[in-house]
Amino acid sequence: MTTTPPGAGLARALATTGTLTDPLWHRAVLATDRSAFLPETIYGPDPAHPGWECPITRTDPRWDRWVAGDFALVTQVDDGEPVGEDGRGRLPTSSISQPSLVLRMLQALDAREGHRVLEIGTGTGYNTALLCHALGEDSVVSVEIDPGLAETAVKNLAQAGHHPTVVAADAAGAPEVGENEFDRVLSTVAARGEVPFSWVERSARYGIIVTPFEVGNTPGVLLKLRVHGDGTATGHFIGDAPFMVLRSQRPDQRRVRELVDEDAPGATDGLIEFNPRVVAYRNTGWQLALGHLVPDLRYAVYEAAEERPEWAGEATVYVATPDGSWALGEYTPEGGPYETRQDGSRDLWAEIAAAWDEWTRFGSPDRDRLGVTVGEHWTHLWVDTPAGVLNPKQRKRSR
Repeated sequence: MTTTPPGAGLARALATTGTLTDPLWHRAVLATDRSAFLPETIYGPDPAHPGWECPITRTDPRWDRWVAGDFALVTQVDDGEPVGEDGRGRLPTSSISQPSLVLRMLQALDAREGHRVLEIGTGTGYNTALLCHALGEDSVVSVEIDPGLAETAVKNLAQAGHHPTVVAADAAGAPEVGENEFDRVLSTVAARGEVPFSWVERSARYGIIVTPFEVGNTPGVLLKLRVHGDGTATGHFIGDAPFMVLRSQRPDQRRVRELVDEDAPGATDGLIEFNPRVVAYRNTGWQLALGHLVPDLRYAVYEAAEERPEWAGEATVYVATPDGSWALGEYTPEGGPYETRQDGSRDLWAEIAAAWDEWTRFGSPDRDRLGVTVGEHWTHLWVDTPAGVLNPKQRKRSR
C-alpha cells in the first residue's frame, strides 16, 4: 500500500505557487513532516493585549490552519522565559520560518551532493532536517546559541531519522565546528549591520553565504554572497527576508520617544535646510543606505492633529540612537528652514543629510542596484559594482 509522504500537502502548495522548483528540495519537503518539529506551544498576536505574543496550543482553532499554511510560527519568546502573565511574551526569539521563504533561501544556496553546509540557527530543527535529507547528515553542521533549543532540535532530528552535528554556541563568533571549510553557509537569523566575518573565514573559496540582512528601521532583506580568494565576500540583495536578529546583534528595543528627552539641560535649538521627513522616504535603496551610513538610527514621524486644520501637513520628526544622541525636526509644508532641537554626541541631522547626499550622488539607487562586500574589519555597501562604495569611509567593526 502506498502511503502519502508526510510533507505532501506543503510540497504541493509550494510547487503550485512556483516557489518550489528544484527537485532536490522538492524531495526534501515531501519527505519531512514540518509539524513534527513544533513544540506543544507556539505563539501568535494577542488582540486583547497589543504588542504581546499569546501562547497557542493544539486545541486552538488557529493551530491547524497556521501549521498547514505558508506561515512563520513563533516557537519561543523572551529567550524561553516569557515575561508576561499567562505565558505571554514580548519578544519573539525563535521560530519555524515561513515555508516559502525557507525554500527560496535553500534554493539560493545552489547546494549539491558533496557540499558541506554550515547552518546558523538550528531552532527546532526543521530547516536542518531538509538539509540532511538533501545533502546527507554527515554534510550538515548546525549552530544554535540557545542550549535548550539545541537539545530539542537534536531530539526532533533523531526522531526524524537524522543525526547531524549540532553545536550549542554563538554563531556570531567563531564556534568550534571542525577544521574543514564549508561550501555553503546558510543563516536562518538576520545579521544586523554586518555579516560576521567568521562566516567568511569558515567558507571555502568561491563558497556561498545566504543570510537575512538588516539595517536601521528596515525589515530584513535576503543577501547572497560569494567568497573570494582574497578573503572577502561580495554579493547582492535578492529579496525580502524579515527574520529575528542574531542575539549578539539585537537592536535596542526602546521606542524612539523613550530615547528622547526634550527637556535635557544640554539640548540646543537650531535650524536646518534639510527636510526632516526624508528619513521616512519609503525607497528600499534609501532605507538601506540610511541604515548603513547612519548606524543604529531610529526614527518616528508624528503627524499634526487632524482637529487642528491650521497645522495640516505639519509633523514632528524624531531621530535617535541608543548612545543618547537624539534630534527632532519640525516639518511644515511651507518649506525650510526647519526648527530643530537636539542633544548628544552625534549630530544626527548632519549625518542623515550626508547620507542623503551620498545616496543621491549615485543616482538614488533602488535596492536592486545595491550590493555588499564583507572584509575582515569592515562592511561596504556599494552601488552597481564593488568599486561604487557608498561613503568611502569604511565602517569599522570590533572583533
